[in-house]
Amino acid sequence: MRSGFATLVGRPNVGKSTLLNQILGRKVSITSPVAQTTRSPVRGVLSRQDAQIVFVDTPGIHKPRTLLGARLNDTARDSMGGVDLTVLVLDASSPVGTGDQFVAKLTPARTICVVNKLDRVSRRDVLESLRSAEQLGDFEEIYPVSARTGAGVGALVDEIASRMPEGPLLYPPDMVTDVPDAVWVADLVREQLLLVTRQEVPHSIACKVTEWDWPHIRCEILVERDSQKPIVIGTGGKNLKRVGSRVRSQLAPGAYIELVVKVDPNWQSRPKSLERLGY
Repeated sequence: MRSGFATLVGRPNVGKSTLLNQILGRKVSITSPVAQTTRSPVRGVLSRQDAQIVFVDTPGIHKPRTLLGARLNDTARDSMGGVDLTVLVLDASSPVGTGDQFVAKLTPARTICVVNKLDRVSRRDVLESLRSAEQLGDFEEIYPVSARTGAGVGALVDEIASRMPEGPLLYPPDMVTDVPDAVWVADLVREQLLLVTRQEVPHSIACKVTEWDWPHIRCEILVERDSQKPIVIGTGGKNLKRVGSRVRSQLAPGAYIELVVKVDPNWQSRPKSLERLGY
């Protein structure tokens, strides 16, 4: 039996969360086209007959413009310490840039590289991405995959499992994630808000469950300015209704979601606000 930890790292929007969900066969990490969707480390547990791998999904490492951004980077860096393997994820649909180079320099010696989003590019572009990946660092292996379709993911997981040390189960075999229910629901609300509001207020939104008395769940949505509040609510509350409906569809039957929008000026740069939100 082999067991250990593998951390997924990379710049924003390379598909780390989608890859984790594909590996586990279920959704444990929220996704959206917006950068910094993942804000806290998400652990997903894959249990097989021969191995148990605890995957850690991390925030995308980027050039921070706020205190929140700096803390997200620190979280991603810290997640590479003390693990058995680091998995650097690249995006085959965009050229390798300074952001990828920066992240690659942070990775420890035991790192494999994943070139993701094969489904979006031609075979020629895949080969070019693999060549670029080889120049980024001295990786132990490089794997081309499509997190969306699952192509190449099985071989990648076999490789990761083979690199885990011998050891016992770290979590119960039926456990898939250790994310608390309240954190999961808050993330679901933020994910659907990002999809509904699109590019209007993505980074200014934060969510926190403040009451849990099943089936009633109260979730606060924070924005930074008064002008952002009506954007989140939508005309006649249509945005909140859509978000609530989408979140309920992913929870146990009977759940009732109360969404409350509040203004917390410049919360991304205020230590007390970040600490209250768990960042």
